[in-house]
Amino acid sequence: MSNIIHLKPPLTDDDVVHLTIGDRVLISGIIYTARDAAHKRLAELIDQNKELPFDIRNQIIYYVGPSPTQPGRPVGSCGPTSSYRMDVYTPRLLEKGLKATIGKGNRSGNVIEAMKHYKAVYFAATGGAAALLSKRVKKAEVVAYKDLGAEAIMRFEVEDFPVVVANDIYGNDLYEKGVAKYQRK
Repeated sequence: MSNIIHLKPPLTDDDVVHLTIGDRVLISGIIYTARDAAHKRLAELIDQNKELPFDIRNQIIYYVGPSPTQPGRPVGSCGPTSSYRMDVYTPRLLEKGLKATIGKGNRSGNVIEAMKHYKAVYFAATGGAAALLSKRVKKAEVVAYKDLGAEAIMRFEVEDFPVVVANDIYGNDLYEKGVAKYQRK
């Protein structure tokens, strides 16, 4: 069983070069949320050479659209969404300095190559654990695109947010490794 690694964003190259697939990580600090519609807007800003609504360098984006907030809580249930939907936009964000993403499911070859090139990682969060993950969010505020509702970009302050390294900067893929482990020879 591997040790648990504690990370505090913003992340550095030194933080990510030591991560390998299968590492269990607890994140404490600031992460940002964004899904499909927000990613499309971010990509349009990049294409127009305009400033992004937050400094993306060395940050983590969590692919999530939280459910409505319950009284006394900073955020509603907030489980990961399927990452492949952001794959068309991810390389451009990595080029701008994004260091990590959090979601569920595997990534495309283009994203894996971009992670290698720009020294970034992909963390998998447990699907189906949305209510439990929300307990790791201590503060939440909308920072951009309020009109998108649950898909607005939010700034989460998290404490011991649990993830697993699914893709590292070396091109390793936990999903491929898992399938290969159980294939018949």
